[in-house]
Amino acid sequence: MAAGPVARSPAPATAASPSAVPAPAWQWLRDAFDDADRGQLDVGAYPALIGHPGSPVRGWVRYAQLRHDLTTLSAAQAKAFLDDNADDPALQQTFRETWLGEVARRADWPAFRAAWVPSITATPLRCAELNARLATGAADAQWVSDAQSLWRSTGKSLPDACDAPFAALATRGGLTPALRWERIDKAAGEWNAGVMRAAAQGLPGADLALALEYAAGMDRLDDRALQWPLTPRSRWVASQALARLGKDDPDAAEALLPKFSRALGFEEADRGRVLYQVALWTVASYGPASARRLAAVPDSAYDARLHEWQVREAMARSDWPAALKAIQRMPDAQRQDSRWTYFEARLLELTGDKAGAQAAYRRAAREPQFHGFLAADRIGQPYALCPWLPQDSAADKAIVARDPALVRAMQLYRVDRKAWAEREWNDAIGRFDDTHRRLAVEVAQDNGWFDRAVFALGRNPDELRLYALRFPLHHDQAIRREAAKNRLDPAWMAAEIRAESVFNPDARSGANALGLMQVVPATAMSVAQRIGMPWTGADSLYDPDINIALGTAYMRQLLDKYGGQPYVAIAGYNAGPVPVQRWQSQRPGMDPDFWIETISYKETREYVARVLAFSTIYDWRLDGSAVPLDDRMRGVQGGKRKSFTCPLEAVAPK
Repeated sequence: MAAGPVARSPAPATAASPSAVPAPAWQWLRDAFDDADRGQLDVGAYPALIGHPGSPVRGWVRYAQLRHDLTTLSAAQAKAFLDDNADDPALQQTFRETWLGEVARRADWPAFRAAWVPSITATPLRCAELNARLATGAADAQWVSDAQSLWRSTGKSLPDACDAPFAALATRGGLTPALRWERIDKAAGEWNAGVMRAAAQGLPGADLALALEYAAGMDRLDDRALQWPLTPRSRWVASQALARLGKDDPDAAEALLPKFSRALGFEEADRGRVLYQVALWTVASYGPASARRLAAVPDSAYDARLHEWQVREAMARSDWPAALKAIQRMPDAQRQDSRWTYFEARLLELTGDKAGAQAAYRRAAREPQFHGFLAADRIGQPYALCPWLPQDSAADKAIVARDPALVRAMQLYRVDRKAWAEREWNDAIGRFDDTHRRLAVEVAQDNGWFDRAVFALGRNPDELRLYALRFPLHHDQAIRREAAKNRLDPAWMAAEIRAESVFNPDARSGANALGLMQVVPATAMSVAQRIGMPWTGADSLYDPDINIALGTAYMRQLLDKYGGQPYVAIAGYNAGPVPVQRWQSQRPGMDPDFWIETISYKETREYVARVLAFSTIYDWRLDGSAVPLDDRMRGVQGGKRKSFTCPLEAVAPK
């Protein structure tokens, strides 16, 4: 087994994908990039860099070399590179940003200004550009306006590169007390006492003292705040400080609120700001005071998030009338989402309104989503699915595939330079109309790049009905083999891969989960030992066959652990055993749909629903029909499979 990620097997070049490079080219191109990264590129060793098929990305290979030698690069060399690659905007912008960072480090401000373009939005570079103008005598009225705009843009911390231009702005009288207070107010909204203190420096004496008092109160609100002036700003800062406390210690915030509310004359918005956080961070753990605290939040402070939590809190207590009332409090747009339409139907049914429940189930069942599929199961209807199969010509696809930026994107992706590939991709699809963008997704899939369907489709609602693109089938034999070996549904395993990595075998998460099924190495090693499979280290998880074998075996292990209940196993796969044990102990015996909806982690709650819905769609893709979703999530086998139909009102899953 190789020490690094296993090379993908490239698709053969075809008329539909002329950007594909023949298989033997991939390793030498990887080697060329690796040599360039080390500063050891010998172009003579790679003659194809100056001819087909390597030439489309030769500029990127050169960029890798220049990046290694950046500290010794001259302004003339940088300009020459930019000029040489004028026909590649993505490469130009990538190099320009890198080069600007280097010349800012050198404080070579004339070179910085020569390379600057207004399209750059990175805040550190914007601040460096202010510095460049300042250092070269161009701090005119426009400079003042630009610096003030950046100052007031956020209440969060800004990079150190912004310190010098802001100091110069202050020296020139451009940081008025009003501007300083504007940033202090924004920083209070971000709960950022440090920015409040920094922005206060330069205020006149009494204002400075008050601003520092506000900052101290944001850190820890104590009785000194009772003497703050009775102004909207004092109410704003104090309520934000209590809201911050409400997230960390809801009990303490609730206890302190009346005292500060009376002393500072809180209005409803100020009280609501605090009560919102107190309620949210109580109900997120289903604390015993959840219902009372939710009821205490004024209607004006409710948003979609709190409406949802009010429903979940009542569901968690199996208080069906209260949960129904909470749904009926929602704004119409939120209430009409298939999730809440389905649960409204469930709650109407549980509270005795069968006719109302049937009507709501019919509305929810129009949508090919998790709750729409569940609604169809409740009323015995086929699943709603309306695939769109556009009749694009092979010639049109070939034209798209030959777009120079798309050619470069595909080659960069195939040699594991994904960030650069995405830059070229974005350049290409930014110029494409809907048809060409859709065809670009097909080209990407021809080259093994499957997540483009997730990120590039959806601007046009019909694109969500492109199920073949949005739900790819890859490594089909391995999925079927390992699913059969572990007595699991292959549609479920395909759905797991789609949810975890969108079929990227080289995927790696921030938690060091690797490969198609995002398996953590420690878990993989344990599973390999349990099933008697050789373990050759974490890098083996980049091999699709090994990853699918270990991920599927681990899912079997979880399914057995959780009594054959797939919905619990899916939650365990995402969140781990400790949270799942807590959720099971909190709500034993609860129906799966309610249990899933009351999972306290948003990521896991949505993950379970997504995997189950994806399983239904993959079942359709594999076999044309599907196991009923209600049976699937409960682990019930042997039921009659469901058919699919296309009602006129059906929409695509989100």
